[in-house]
Amino acid sequence: MRLIRVLAAAGVALFALASQQAASQSGRTVRIVVPFPAGGTADDTARIVADQVGRTRGTNFVIENRPGAGTILATEQVSRAAPDGNTLLIVSNSFVINPSLKKLNYDPLTSFAPVCHLVSSPLIFAVHSASPYKSLAALVAAAKAKPGELTVATVAPATTHHIAFEMFKRAADVNMIHVPYPGGAPAVTALLGEHVSAVIANYSEVEAHLASGKLRALGVASRTRIAAAPDIPTVAESGYPDYETEAFFGLVAPAKTPADTISQLSGWFSAALADTGVKQKLELQELYPAGACGGDFAAHLRRQFDNYARVIREAEIKID
Repeated sequence: MRLIRVLAAAGVALFALASQQAASQSGRTVRIVVPFPAGGTADDTARIVADQVGRTRGTNFVIENRPGAGTILATEQVSRAAPDGNTLLIVSNSFVINPSLKKLNYDPLTSFAPVCHLVSSPLIFAVHSASPYKSLAALVAAAKAKPGELTVATVAPATTHHIAFEMFKRAADVNMIHVPYPGGAPAVTALLGEHVSAVIANYSEVEAHLASGKLRALGVASRTRIAAAPDIPTVAESGYPDYETEAFFGLVAPAKTPADTISQLSGWFSAALADTGVKQKLELQELYPAGACGGDFAAHLRRQFDNYARVIREAEIKID
């Protein structure tokens, strides 16, 4: 009889503890800082996954947009936030590009604890439908035959797209001219007007023009083909097996955030990314769930950091 009373008491205690933990989670507020304006890809990604985690875990999420200084302002502020798991930062390629171009008060590899690689966004090499180049090989052949004549539009200097161009120049050993534009839309517009020979742009920015037949895709910069456009070969398949780049978005926390907290957050967000509804919402924007968390995301950031540093150094890329 005494044993029964002891077991019953233990059960009540465990139930109370579980209830306290659930209550603490339901009352918890996690702030996700987005270093870009509202309405962009990073902002949309944060809101979609945070909404799913909030509904399934009972945690309140606040999305805070803090654009400025090419993402540096928000990144530095989060690096100094309390390492309690209640302040997270959305990061993209600029997170590992900026250190090679600017003097910073933080280190992307040591000032933060990686949580999850959320999504990737493929880049496309495209030409105008009236262009004589039917393949990436044809574009390269023309560039070799006419060095310094063919032009490629991308977003402004020292961006993911510009560096993707420099990487390709080196992989293909061609002399092509970079033409920077203030955004992806103006770069695509330049190609539509046949003011440049080709463009490197987000797939989402050229998808409608590819479907209408105004533009022709030559290659996908990602390692694998795009599920929504499986007929477009990758650059790697087109003769450059080591070529791979894409836009990515992930979450990090301040360094020294407890390992169990990072593990909990990683579990929450990886589960959200596996949800069918979340996948559908992301893929409507041509964003593809990655779900590599913790150490895997840390390794991804290290590779990206090293690759970008090498290309920026070799291409002598500088910003004003």
